[in-house]
Amino acid sequence: MGLASIAGPSRRQLDDDARLRSSPEHYPWEEDAPTSRTGYEFPSETSATKGLQSGQQMHGRNYPQRRPSNRDEFDGPHQLLPIPPADVIAEQEQNLPHLPTNLLVNEQDDILSQVNDCLSSCAFNFVAKYQFPIPLEPDKRPVGTAADREWNEWVYLLKRLATKRRIPARVLYNGQIKQLVTVLENSLEMRHAAKHQSRPLKDDRNVLQLISAGLQVAKILKDAASMVFLDNLYVRTEARIQSRKNNPGFIGQPTSTSTV
Repeated sequence: MGLASIAGPSRRQLDDDARLRSSPEHYPWEEDAPTSRTGYEFPSETSATKGLQSGQQMHGRNYPQRRPSNRDEFDGPHQLLPIPPADVIAEQEQNLPHLPTNLLVNEQDDILSQVNDCLSSCAFNFVAKYQFPIPLEPDKRPVGTAADREWNEWVYLLKRLATKRRIPARVLYNGQIKQLVTVLENSLEMRHAAKHQSRPLKDDRNVLQLISAGLQVAKILKDAASMVFLDNLYVRTEARIQSRKNNPGFIGQPTSTSTV
């Protein structure tokens, strides 16, 4: 055996082996490893980012773009309108005019209770007809009749069904899905007026307005029977108010300057 065959690797071979070992391509499994070149190519930036995120979560700070909880858009750039002239303010601050109130307290209570009960039945029948789901709540009984939920609870249910797109537009009058929430909110005063009998007496226009708001609910839910009932109630109430106006000898409740 010659001397060359037993000699160690040449200088060139050693240099080539060193380059192969130091070359990333020599280790193909690194591409799939959790700590691949992409993962640790910029260790200083990665650790700094993680440290910032950790500090934000632990200490609740380092949020320059977040407004403090006690500030809102009115604390930022804004404008103030000129104060009205003194004579305009004086006219506004005069005693409020008396609005006609010809219905007695018990008459108002009866009318508003009828509207409240009619709307609850209208909502109950609508949900039952189209089999909309009613979430079960541990502190409430399952719904068996319309009276098992207050009108404001029916409103909340219908609004949630609408905003979650559970109610198709085709089941509403003229497909007015966007108007449904507004119509429901306009009727919310009905439940308050019917259940809180310690409220101030309502003027005639306000009572008719509440009946009309209920009528709009029945219309958008396409409940013909409820519409007929509420329309007749509106006509009877308006006729009673008019008869009281035409009877100078009628002594009703004192008029009120505020409505609820």
